[in-house]
Amino acid sequence: MHFPNLLNARDLGGYPTVDGAQTSWRSLVRADDLAQLTAEGVRALADYGVETVVDLRWPEEAALYPSPVPAALPQVRYQRISLLTHTEDEWRLRSRDVAKELWKCVVLEHVRIELRHVLSAIAAAPAGPLLFHCVAGKDRTGLIAALLLALADAEPQAIARDYAMSSANLRDAYLKRYAGADPQRIVEALRCPEEGAYNMLQFLADAGGVRAYLAQIGLKEHVIERLRGRLRS
Repeated sequence: MHFPNLLNARDLGGYPTVDGAQTSWRSLVRADDLAQLTAEGVRALADYGVETVVDLRWPEEAALYPSPVPAALPQVRYQRISLLTHTEDEWRLRSRDVAKELWKCVVLEHVRIELRHVLSAIAAAPAGPLLFHCVAGKDRTGLIAALLLALADAEPQAIARDYAMSSANLRDAYLKRYAGADPQRIVEALRCPEEGAYNMLQFLADAGGVRAYLAQIGLKEHVIERLRGRLRS
C-alpha cells in the first residue's frame, strides 16, 4: 500500500495465524501521522476505502499538526482518542527510564482506561476499513496493532515482526529529517525490539490470555468478539 509521504503504513491483513489461517485484508490499517499526507496521499486514503480514522495522538500533537481528514474527507469518520495519558508531559513523567523491551507491559499495566476507550471505538466503528495512527506509528500504534493481532491468534513471530518493522521503515527518513541531531539518539528512539512484543505476549499470557486481559480492562464479551472479527472474518 502506498499513501504518499507516509513512512510506516501497512494493512494488518495476510498475517499467519496459529490455526493455519490468515488475518483479513482491508479491515485494519496502522500508520504514522496523517498530517504528513500530500493531496495525492489523501486521495489514496479515500481510494483505499478507509471509512474510519482513529487518531491516537495527544491534544498538543494534534493541535500542532492537524489531521487533514475532517476537512478533506468529510465522509470519513474521524475520532481522536489520546492513548496513554492525556498530555505528553504527563506521560513523560510516568514513563521515565522504561526500557523499550518492557514499554508495552508498562502501558498494559497502567493505561487500562485509555486502552478501553480506544479499543471500544475500534469495535464500535462501521465494518469498513479503519486506520489508526499516532505520530511515528510505532509505539502507541504498535501496541494497538499487537493487541488486535494477538486477539486474532496471529502467530507470535508475525506479531513481533510487525512491531519491529517500524524501525526499518522510519530510520532513513528520520535521519534525513533530523540531520542536525545525534544519529545514535535517533536510531535508539526508533528502536522497536522484537523482544518488546514477546514480553507483551508473555504479560498477556500471565493475565490469562488476551481475552482475559481485555475483560479485565472492562471490555464486554460482545465487544471483544467484534474486535476479533475485524481480523478474522
